[in-house]
Amino acid sequence: MEKTFTRIRSTKDIAISSTLSIAGIILVALPTSVSVNLIGFFMIFAGIIMLLFSKTGYKDTETGIRYCRTERFFPQSMRSDIESQLESHKKGTGILISEEGKGNGLRLDIYKNKKSGNAYVQLFEYVPYKYVPCTKVYEYDIDTITALTGK
Repeated sequence: MEKTFTRIRSTKDIAISSTLSIAGIILVALPTSVSVNLIGFFMIFAGIIMLLFSKTGYKDTETGIRYCRTERFFPQSMRSDIESQLESHKKGTGILISEEGKGNGLRLDIYKNKKSGNAYVQLFEYVPYKYVPCTKVYEYDIDTITALTGK
């Protein structure tokens, strides 16, 4: 059973794009100068484009639960350390990996949901032009990964 996550529109995406579009409609509807109307049309257009293309939420294809994703980047030299820490993790102790942001050879994806209290972690390796998975998806409690995500 492999966990897969699909990109979806989050509530934040919908709220921002609809607010932008409504503000643009208000600017167009007001009896103001042409330049303000042009700004209003631009805001309407930007809100529609954001609604069509902005997808920052993630959903588990199996259960339908929504998740928030956090990415952390690490140098390639830390691959064995990260893999061993993910595999040998014991419940109740936090995962702490240092040297984050010192390279882009590895990407650690963290999917978390505060309501369900669980999180999923997977390590990806950079192969020219894309990241490919190099570990399975690990399941943890959300309290365990707070040190890793910083939130």
